[in-house]
Amino acid sequence: MKRHGLTLVRRNYRVAAGPRARGGEVDLILRDADGTLVFVEVRSRSSRAFGGAAASVSRSKQRSIVLAAQHFLRAVASPPPCRFDVVAIDGEHVEWLRAAFDAA
Repeated sequence: MKRHGLTLVRRNYRVAAGPRARGGEVDLILRDADGTLVFVEVRSRSSRAFGGAAASVSRSKQRSIVLAAQHFLRAVASPPPCRFDVVAIDGEHVEWLRAAFDAA
């Protein structure tokens, strides 16, 4: 991702929602060359069986990532454009899915 002009902002950003509610986590937060903040989920599977790594980013997981991203953005005075990417690792195959999902 660095070779594509992205710079690391934060790694493993976690937020707790409360004693009875699940929090959220973002594996990587990067800044793209155009200023966009990129929230990245990294998933790894030994093979593509059962849909592979990309398919394992469920709606529930997406909500968790969005929750953490919203929390992170509260500390930013003027939030830039954002996107949610997934890096899917299936065995030796690595795929970078830009704008894999949105906050809606």
